[in-house]
Amino acid sequence: MVEPTRRQAIEDVASELFRERGYAGTSIRDIARALAVQGASLYAHVTSKEDVLWAIVDRAATRFEAAATAAEAAADADRPGDPAEALAALVRAHVDVLTSDVDAAGVFVHEWRALAPEHRQAILDRRDAYEARFRRRIEDGIAVGAFAMTDPGIATSTLLSAVNGVAGWYDPNGRLPAARVADHLVELSIRMIANA
Repeated sequence: MVEPTRRQAIEDVASELFRERGYAGTSIRDIARALAVQGASLYAHVTSKEDVLWAIVDRAATRFEAAATAAEAAADADRPGDPAEALAALVRAHVDVLTSDVDAAGVFVHEWRALAPEHRQAILDRRDAYEARFRRRIEDGIAVGAFAMTDPGIATSTLLSAVNGVAGWYDPNGRLPAARVADHLVELSIRMIANA
């Protein structure tokens, strides 16, 4: 197994601490203590605590985007024109990212607002584009009668808010493996907007 770089180790420890204590409740000294190094030595690898937060959030956003792109491509190849299948693939991909690195995902979901204005706006723009993928699939489903007539923006926000809750409660050692959690959330998400 390849040992992580010092920068990656810093980000991993910071993710855990930011998720547990919040960004505001974690200091550079806390991160250094968790790594068993002097606080000043961290500055050889990072410029600031916000720099670490930005790296975590940016990396998580990239993972969500890449997973969504792959999920949509696979759904469109397997069952072209099926908005329920495409939405299910998006939900599953989102849950997969959330459960594969709960600490970083939790930081992304809850702490991005602590970023400096320029970085916060960049993440907000990316989040809006990401949510548009879900909204588009919901709109497609409404158009073909697969989903109930509803406001696609509200449906998207509700669905993602519910699914993002995984970052707060998922335990890799819990009673259900990540794939089963994804199965349940896909079923609940589709059932929530299905045209019954």
